Amino acid sequence: MIEKIRIVFRKEIRDNLRDRRALSSALFYPLLGPLIFGVMINVLGKVQTKESEKTLKLAVAGAEHAPNLVAFLEENDVEIEPASPEARQEVRDGDREVLLEIPPTFGEDLAKGRPATVRLVIDRSRQSAQVAQERVRSLLHDYSRKIGILRLVARGVSPQILRALAIEEHDLATPQSRAAGFLSNMMPYFIIFSVFLGGLYIAIDTTTGERERGSLEPLLINPVSRAQLVLGKMFAIWLFTAVAVVETLLGFMVVLHNVSLEDLGLRMVNFKPEMMFKIFLLTLPIMVLAIALQMLIATFTRSFKEAQTYLSILPLVPALPSLFLSFMPVKTKLWMMTIPTFGQQLLINQLMREEP
Repeated sequence: MIEKIRIVFRKEIRDNLRDRRALSSALFYPLLGPLIFGVMINVLGKVQTKESEKTLKLAVAGAEHAPNLVAFLEENDVEIEPASPEARQEVRDGDREVLLEIPPTFGEDLAKGRPATVRLVIDRSRQSAQVAQERVRSLLHDYSRKIGILRLVARGVSPQILRALAIEEHDLATPQSRAAGFLSNMMPYFIIFSVFLGGLYIAIDTTTGERERGSLEPLLINPVSRAQLVLGKMFAIWLFTAVAVVETLLGFMVVLHNVSLEDLGLRMVNFKPEMMFKIFLLTLPIMVLAIALQMLIATFTRSFKEAQTYLSILPLVPALPSLFLSFMPVKTKLWMMTIPTFGQQLLINQLMREEP
């Protein structure tokens, strides 16, 4: 029995090694995930570094009413520009990130110990301006806190009276778990995606493809049982799928050793071969599920194109839990481990976080 399965297995491997579509699904597509991930990390790191280091240009209307505030902002790498009459429209159009308006009563209110009003004109719908908005808001809070402390000192009151609570935070998260929390939103998605994509074309070719070519009937005439025939084809699909998963894991390992997570405030994840091997073991049950579903769906289709249409949608379904976890984090419970693909993704997350 094993010899007949091996013959079918070798036959399918030999045939599909000549098929460029099967080779591309097993060798090329799995690299897209790590490449996209690496490019995204580099772009995010450069953008964040650039935004934090560049001098902020701030349009100020009424700067003459608050010279000390303007001087404070300039000391903190803010370049003050006079606001034009169309400054609000410029913020609305995205030509300016933020506008600061200082009313004429600012100095009088400040001198009398009253809260002096300043107005920030922003557009929260623009993601690109959020860093600048938060930076200006933080500087204004710092200036307000500085003035409040000086008022207390002038009245002979200790500034410590404002601190009713001394809050101490003890962060139990390790650098590994903080970095893994960022990476776990994407890596399981690409890993599961490669499981359902790696053997896609060979699954179609060994079922619908052979029926279209008229080579399935001669196979059934041979002294090979249907179980042996199916097992031989499944092992061939498994080999292509396993190669795709290993290639995806190797790609992530190479990318994580060549990109700088420090630019994002994270430490490099300890993605060693031992962890890669454990993740590969976690994907083995999903591989069996993926192969069975692919062969089942392809068997009921009437043409290669129809099978390709249906099976191209299949990889999206098991990858959806990764998107769900990234938007709605859930506390891991034992019963969740029984859900196919979802349980494996939770275990991959825990493994990356180095949790027991």
